[in-house]
Amino acid sequence: MANIAERLSSYATTLRYEELPPEVVHLAKRMIIDTLGCGLGGYDGDPSRIARETAGMVTSSVPATVIGSGLATSPDMATFANGVMIRYLDYNDGYTSKESGHPSDSIAATLTCSEVGQSGGKELVVATVLAYEAFCRICDAVDIKPSGFDHVTVGGIASILGAARCLGLTEEQTLQALNLGIAPNLALYQTRIGDVSMWKGCAYANASRNAVFAAMLAQRGLTGPSPIFEGEGGYFKAVSREVFCLEPFGGGNQPFKIGECSIKRFPLGQYSQTVVQAALEIRDQLPDVNDIVQVEVRTLQTAINIMAGDAEKWRPTNRETADHSMPYTVAVALMYGAVDQRHFGDQYLQNQSLLDLTGRVKVSVSEEANQRAPEAMLCDVEAVTGSGQRFFSQVAYHKGHFKNPLTDAELESKFRSLACGQLADAQADAILDRLWNLEQLGDVGDLIRLTKF
Repeated sequence: MANIAERLSSYATTLRYEELPPEVVHLAKRMIIDTLGCGLGGYDGDPSRIARETAGMVTSSVPATVIGSGLATSPDMATFANGVMIRYLDYNDGYTSKESGHPSDSIAATLTCSEVGQSGGKELVVATVLAYEAFCRICDAVDIKPSGFDHVTVGGIASILGAARCLGLTEEQTLQALNLGIAPNLALYQTRIGDVSMWKGCAYANASRNAVFAAMLAQRGLTGPSPIFEGEGGYFKAVSREVFCLEPFGGGNQPFKIGECSIKRFPLGQYSQTVVQAALEIRDQLPDVNDIVQVEVRTLQTAINIMAGDAEKWRPTNRETADHSMPYTVAVALMYGAVDQRHFGDQYLQNQSLLDLTGRVKVSVSEEANQRAPEAMLCDVEAVTGSGQRFFSQVAYHKGHFKNPLTDAELESKFRSLACGQLADAQADAILDRLWNLEQLGDVGDLIRLTKF
């Protein structure tokens, strides 16, 4: 029987655009639109600036373009800079299973390698669907957090396959890219807990950078250690600590996993999407937010581990901790009736009234939510006032969840809200037109260069 890397390599080189159902093609376009919008919206963040400045130190005989700036650099550094921008706002999509994360982060690799490989829009769609398929199938199979590893260790595998496909690697070269990309690039889970740093938004971008580098090495004939999953010192022993199998990949009668990925309504961690929506519904019922004496949140254990498992989540001092803080974002929703990018600035992080309300948020486990996960991200939120009134909301599927999706018009509105701070309206219109018609695009590089401010 083929081992896991061989299965992944075979699938990556044999999947065809013509095999994708129209609804899957449409989903891929939606994810690429959302991801590119998030990248343009994240352009001004400090990590994004640092990534671009670092990429600007590198020139290449095979250049790739950094979105927004139009900067030409090496393919791996363009992937890193684009990936940091995509992730900075914590606004791109999510997938939840045994392991969870943001498969759209791999679009940094597929966009760049489509440009370098002079691929058209159809190949970009296939590579994106492929990256989602790999990411989600591995997330379904194993949870690597208990072993101390971050989900970007899975994301790097997805990005390798997407990059290899866009660069036109053979099946053997793709196999070697997996070997070369997995062995040296294992990321620690400490990235997402405690006092969360700028690296939180850079970790998957770095995994994708390493993926592109591995694909370029394999394309030129370098080989890597194997079998990379099953070997005595491989992924099973070092990372997953267990042998796992992958379910059949999408195609034929098997659905594609991209259909189970959700788009975010709010720029914050995915496990807080339902909680913030519930808080907003409660705010509509409250006579006066200032009367709240306690807020009780009940949700699944995984959400608490990531979004409310550390004391820092009740006193966040930076954006990265705040957008991964369930108590803080609930307090923002209740106090301001919205949660958007501005609410992670210093004037909010240092607002004593907001911090006092954050301190009145209590978070506990709901066994019902645990039982329904990962199919739903169920939460109950209840606000109690000084007079003893109680206001309650329960949300299982936030707006944007794949079972409660944004409409195409709502998705376009999100894209414009992010991109039009940087782009002229006509420029945003032109980009959207190309994205909705990717199958007609002959060179993805034309799309990337169109994003230049």
